[in-house]
Amino acid sequence: MSHTPLFTDDTIVFGLLMVSLGFIFYTDSLKTGFWRKFYNIVPSLFMAYLIPAIFTTTGLIAPEWETTTNSGQVVSHSSSLYYIASRYLLPAALVLMTLSIDLKGVFNLGWKALILFFTGTIGILIGGPIAILIISAISPQTLGGIGPDAVWRGLSTLAGSWIGGGANQTAMLEIYGYNQKLYGSMVFVDIVIANVWMAVLLIGIGKRKKINSWLKADTSSIDALKQTVSTFTKKVKRNPSLTDIMIIAAIAFGSVSFAHLGANTLAPYFDDTVANITSATTRNTLTFLSSKFFWMISIATIIAILLSFTKAKNYEGAGASKFGSVFIYILVTTIGMKMDLSSLLNNVGLIAIGAIWMSIHALLLIVVAKLIKAPYFFLAVGSQANVGGAASAPIVASAFHPSLATVGVLLAVFGYAIGTVAAIGCTILMQLASGA
Repeated sequence: MSHTPLFTDDTIVFGLLMVSLGFIFYTDSLKTGFWRKFYNIVPSLFMAYLIPAIFTTTGLIAPEWETTTNSGQVVSHSSSLYYIASRYLLPAALVLMTLSIDLKGVFNLGWKALILFFTGTIGILIGGPIAILIISAISPQTLGGIGPDAVWRGLSTLAGSWIGGGANQTAMLEIYGYNQKLYGSMVFVDIVIANVWMAVLLIGIGKRKKINSWLKADTSSIDALKQTVSTFTKKVKRNPSLTDIMIIAAIAFGSVSFAHLGANTLAPYFDDTVANITSATTRNTLTFLSSKFFWMISIATIIAILLSFTKAKNYEGAGASKFGSVFIYILVTTIGMKMDLSSLLNNVGLIAIGAIWMSIHALLLIVVAKLIKAPYFFLAVGSQANVGGAASAPIVASAFHPSLATVGVLLAVFGYAIGTVAAIGCTILMQLASGA
């Protein structure tokens, strides 16, 4: 945890983040001069991530910090902004961005999306043991520890996180019994490497035309989906009234409420059900079913898809997806504030393992994308559906077009389902690579 930041009140921090977004959108709207050239290279979504990271690095804000009372007691504090954004604004954004979805068009995206998703999974699965072999030759002390302190046990939690998500990460912590006092260092590596990789993907979005040209990619299915949604939007477009805006808010947060209600019911039910399964392998594989976040995202997406077959989709003409984009940008700023750029210099050994691991994941994706001539969209979303999960895959997908957010969610949910099994396979290989 960091030292006490200058601003600890979430109200003030949220205002600072919103001013940052205002600055980004104002400068991005300038049609000439430095800023036009700047945003031709750096996407505004990346800046929404970077500026809060700079605020955290310089000590203006912090996701977590500690204070000491007069009696000498250490008290831990944390910002609630990411929790609020991920639990309330993210599902609301998914609903609003999916209202006008052309589900047939999503399915017409074809097999390349799945190929790159599974390629990303394989990249994580083999990347861990290869990274261990490389680091063991350079810095064997980095891979020390015996029993519960063994580094390979800790790295198993990264495999769970980067293939599935938080529920899978927790499952791996329980399965391999890593020392929970040391677990913080693995969470740290997870945050640093995953966030840096997400930043790279966002920068790539600004250069997607050049990347697609190099990949010789066929983007016709993506362009067709975007065109279908854009045509529909133009058809129903209108100047939104106060009634329109209030109904959009009702659709968004009514759906969020129902998603939370369902998650609060289903997660405990499956928690008890899974706990009573005799087979440890099956039990650990299905751990993600106990996650409220998994059910919340799944239910919100299902609601949105169902609404897309009703007249509710016409609210896209009143700007439903634009409101969704606002929520996504706010979520990105709260993710950015979790990143302390100076932390890249700490835990160099573990970060090196994570960096090599992620590089193998990226290299394999690039090679396969080149071979099958897949668009950069499939590469970026396939990767983020693994590494970032349902919290960030739709962010990357919607950066291409709001109508594509659902693709990121569907792949991320699939990642939850296979995350624990694939992570166990990765951990077995990492154990062998460590010589344990």
